[in-house]
Amino acid sequence: MRIQRLGILAVISAITAACSGEAVQSTPQRPAGGGGRGGGAQGPVPVLVATAVRKAMPITISSIGTAEPSQTVSVRAQITGELTDVGFKEGDDVQKGQLLFSLDKRPLEAALKQAEANLARDTAQAENARSQAQRYEDLANRGIATKEQLETARTAATALEATVGADRAAVESARVQLQYATIYAPIAGRTGALMVHEGNLVRANDTTPLVVINQVSPINVTFAIPEGRLPEFKRYQAQGSLHLEAQPTNDEAPSEGRIAFVDNQVDPTTGTIRVKGSFANTDRRLWPGQFVNVVVTLTTDPTALVVPTTAVQTGQQGQYVFVVKPDQTADLRSITVARAAGSETVIKDGIAPGDTVVTDGQIRLVPGSKVSVKSGPGAESGRGGDTRE
Repeated sequence: MRIQRLGILAVISAITAACSGEAVQSTPQRPAGGGGRGGGAQGPVPVLVATAVRKAMPITISSIGTAEPSQTVSVRAQITGELTDVGFKEGDDVQKGQLLFSLDKRPLEAALKQAEANLARDTAQAENARSQAQRYEDLANRGIATKEQLETARTAATALEATVGADRAAVESARVQLQYATIYAPIAGRTGALMVHEGNLVRANDTTPLVVINQVSPINVTFAIPEGRLPEFKRYQAQGSLHLEAQPTNDEAPSEGRIAFVDNQVDPTTGTIRVKGSFANTDRRLWPGQFVNVVVTLTTDPTALVVPTTAVQTGQQGQYVFVVKPDQTADLRSITVARAAGSETVIKDGIAPGDTVVTDGQIRLVPGSKVSVKSGPGAESGRGGDTRE
């Protein structure tokens, strides 16, 4: 029995030794110098870099606005009649006072002549009534006519004078109605689609306008700014330093304007306040109903710390940049962004002027990675040492 136990123990020892040998042989050897992303085993990571600099940068408020005509008039007829003439083509620019439409004047001219005839008749009758009243007054003074006859004559004269006054008002009304037969442009602007053509019957104050005129020079742009920026907006507006620009989508140069209106309350549903800017728009680059990019420049910060926007990365702990140290290694720096202005970002803190930041190639970097600065477009020469790919 003892011999059997010794044999079993020997077998167990052999199996254990064999397993230990396999484990040792199957464990991979870690290469010298460290591995992993950006490690020295794969060589320096090629990157593009830029230098953080201090320079003047504008403090702006950006928004999306809508272009609106400075004036809009829906032209409607004030009388009913046949449209006999249109003095423009739809889409034309018209001037204030320009002839737009002519309606059939014949019924109105006839009504005016009738009113004038009634006025002439009643004027003659009124003059005769005044003469009769004067004669009855003379007769009453001599005791020939009674007082009742005198009062009757005076009443008739007064009634006819009132009739003459009503006739004069009727004549004036007929002249006004005749003027309504010719429609002139109330403002200067651009006409829209013509809704009624020659030969159609036009009704007074119809719901559908004959044409809509929009004044596009000047033109307004309405946009909204956050209520949190209202105090500084009002402060710089009082100083007269605001500069307003509006740029249509895919247009190269912005149009310059001025602040014309600030609403008297904040919209509680959006937390914004409505602002309206006025633009001369002599080149007609802004068009009613168009969406535009609006930039309000409040002032200029002369000592802003600026890096390219491509250098700023966002992680779980917030925004950061990679800084290339003098020993050609990357260092991760947490930053606070003050604002972004197109392709550049203003940094509040986290880096210093003169720091070299990585603008391309961050995806392969970890803190401590060796880097080499690439040559080519966007690369800074003379920064970061080795320029090999």
